[in-house]
Amino acid sequence: MTVVGIDDTDSRERGMCTTYVAARIAQRLRTDESATVSRLLLVRLNPAVEYKTRGNAALAIHTNCAPDRAFALAREQLEILSETGDERTNPGLVVADGDPSESGVPDDVSRFASAAIRDRLEIADAAALLERHGYRSWHAGNGRGRIGALAAIGARSALSEWTYEYISYRESDRWGTPREVDRESVFAAADEAYPAVWDTADRGEGETVCVPHTPGPILHGIRGDDPDAVRTVAERIESEPVADGRLFVTNQGTDVHLRDGSLETVEDGRAYRLEGRVVSEPETRRGGHVFVDLASPTDAPADGGPADDEPESGERLVCAAFEPTKRFRDRVRALRVGDRITACGEVSRGTLKLEKFAVRDLVRHERVTPTCSDCGRTMESAGRGQGYRCRDCDTRAAKKARRRLERDLEPGWYEVPPCARRHVAKPLVRGGFDAPTHPER
Repeated sequence: MTVVGIDDTDSRERGMCTTYVAARIAQRLRTDESATVSRLLLVRLNPAVEYKTRGNAALAIHTNCAPDRAFALAREQLEILSETGDERTNPGLVVADGDPSESGVPDDVSRFASAAIRDRLEIADAAALLERHGYRSWHAGNGRGRIGALAAIGARSALSEWTYEYISYRESDRWGTPREVDRESVFAAADEAYPAVWDTADRGEGETVCVPHTPGPILHGIRGDDPDAVRTVAERIESEPVADGRLFVTNQGTDVHLRDGSLETVEDGRAYRLEGRVVSEPETRRGGHVFVDLASPTDAPADGGPADDEPESGERLVCAAFEPTKRFRDRVRALRVGDRITACGEVSRGTLKLEKFAVRDLVRHERVTPTCSDCGRTMESAGRGQGYRCRDCDTRAAKKARRRLERDLEPGWYEVPPCARRHVAKPLVRGGFDAPTHPER
C-alpha cells in the first residue's frame, strides 16, 4: 500500500480546495496508472492555528500504485493546481510506502498526527521525521504543508473514530460565480436523512450549511455517519451540473481536537474541555458578542449560589459566544453566577471561543434582602455582620433570604447551531455524550 499525503494548496482569496486536488490525484492514479484507490482520507487539523485556511484540512490517498509513480503524479498535480500565487499558500507532499493502519505506521508518525490535531507543530518537526523515515517529500514556499501532509500519513493509525463526507464539485468554468443550488431540495433531503446525515442545513437560521460561499470548486458537501446516506442526500439536491463527486472518510464531527484541561493550564492555540463555575453575569458587548467568566469549580453546592459578599479569587477564563453563533448566545445569556458547566472550545488571546457547553448544576435560588414578617416591607442592614432588621417593627433576620429562580436552562449539553459549527466539532445529535443533549438543527 502507498499513502499520498497533501496539504495547503488553497487560498482564502483565490480559492481552490485540497479535497479537489486529492480527488484529481485519485482520478489520475486510476486512469494513468490503472491503480486502485481504496480510500480518500480528509483530516481536519488543529482549528486554532493562525495560518490555516477555513477548514485546516489535510488529505491522504490510499492506493496500490508504486510509490515512485504516485509521488511523480501527485507532485505534478500539486504544481498545476496549488494557488501558490498567494504567499500564504505553502503546499506540501509526502508519500509513504506501507500499510496506513496502526501496524504499518511508525509510532512517532502516529503521535505526530495526533499532535497536529490538538497541538502546534513547526516545519522543523515534520522535516526531522521525514528524514528519519526516508519518506519521499516535496514542497513549495516555506513547506508548511509538509506538516499536514505528514499528519495525513499517520492519521489512519492515530484515530479511531471516523465519519463521512460526500463532496460534489462544480464545472471549472463556473468557479468564482454564484452557485445555483435549489434551497428547498437541500432542506427536504436534509430532513429525510436526519440524524444519520447532519449539518446539511440550519433550520433555525434558514441556511444551506452544505453550500460554501468561497470561490473554490466545491458545489456542496454532505456529512454524516453513513456513506450511502451522504451520497444519497447529495444526489437528491437539485442544482447546476455536477462535474464530479467523491466520498471522503474523515474525522469531522468527532471532537477529536478537544483535550481535557484545567483553567490554570490552558494555552492559546489549543482547544479544551474544561470544568468550571460561572463567576460573572453574562455581558453582551458591541457587535452582539456575549462574554462570561469561568473559574475553577468549588465544593460548595451550586443551588445556593455564591455566598453573601464572597470575593471571587483564583484563575479566571473569559468565555465568548461570538455573534456568528446566533441563537447559541441566548443559552450563554441564560447562565447565572454559581452555575457549574463544562465548556468546550479553542483558546485564543486568553479567551475560550465556546463551541458547546454542558450544564452540570444550576443555581436554583438567589439570595435577597429579607422582608419583614410583620409588615412585609424590605428590611435594611443592621450593620456589618449584624444581619438585617425592620426599622418600623424591629424584627430581625440573621442573613439574606432565599428566593426560587425560574431558569431557562436544563442540565445537559448545548451547542452552537450548524451554521456556526467547526468541521471537527461533534454535533450533539451524534450521541455519546455524558449528559442529556439539546441538539440544534
